[in-house]
This record gives sequence, structure tokens and C-alpha cells, in this order.
Amino acid sequence: MKKSILFIVIALFFSLLDMNAQLPSVTLKDINGKTIKTDTLSNDGRPIIIDFFATWCKPCNRELTAISEVYDDWQAETGVKLIAVSIDVAQNINKVRPLVEQHNWPYEVLLDPNSDFKRALGIQMIPYVLVIDGEGNIVYKHNGYTDGDEEELIEKVRELISK
Repeated sequence: MKKSILFIVIALFFSLLDMNAQLPSVTLKDINGKTIKTDTLSNDGRPIIIDFFATWCKPCNRELTAISEVYDDWQAETGVKLIAVSIDVAQNINKVRPLVEQHNWPYEVLLDPNSDFKRALGIQMIPYVLVIDGEGNIVYKHNGYTDGDEEELIEKVRELISK
């Protein structure tokens, strides 16, 4: 019993240490070919949502589409910026722009064809969402998508701006 409690306490301690971690430095390209360093992503002191997706991932596409329907309202209310990070491999990277255009997603889109950024963050599965505060700290993580998860996401952003 004592070992179980100790294990739980240690696991909680390390999960708390992991929160407020900074973004790792990985060099990616955006959908237009511009080079971006991930540790320099910013939004003028306002929150950022980073959403990892792939063209073949149905839950990812549902999540990004659901958010796009309320994104203008979110931006007006909180100033949040969403950055979508495609983990499509190099052979499929040419499918990303048509998907973004088809869904009319208003997001900045980065390409992570070797999953360097995903791996640096320890992400195993997608969709995976991070919320970054105005100082660049990772303050929230969420794996998977169920209809309505976007409401929890905006609540986390609202909590940040109310501080």
C-alpha cells in the first residue's frame, strides 16, 4: 500500500513539473515554406493553442473543423491563436494544403513531416492539443477528441486570460 501511494505521489510530482514546461526548439516549415523555430512561437502575450493533426486522422479533422466554426468568436473574446501542426509524412505533405483550403481553416499551419516536434514533446497519439500561456509555458494538454471537447479547451484559455 505504501509503495502504491509513493508511486502516485511521484507520478503527480513529475506531471506537475511537466506542466509549465517551455516549448522545445525544433525547426519546421509553415504551409508556405517559411522556416519557423517552435520555441519562438508567440502571440503578443496572449494564449496559443497548438493542435497536432494529420490529413488521414478523422477525429483531428472533426476537431479542427469544430473549432473553426467558433474560432472568430474565440479570437474576439480572448485573442487566442491556433497553430495546427501536421504530422503527415513527406510523401503526404502535398495533401495538407488542399485539406486546409477545403475546410477553410483559418489557422497558421506548420509541417512536422519527421515528427520531430511531436517527439520532442513526448506526444504519442493524435489529435493532441496544447495550450500555451502568454509567457510560452505549456499549461494544458489534451489527447483525443470527442464532440464538445472544444468547450473545455476554450474554458482553459478563458482561465488564462482571467488571471
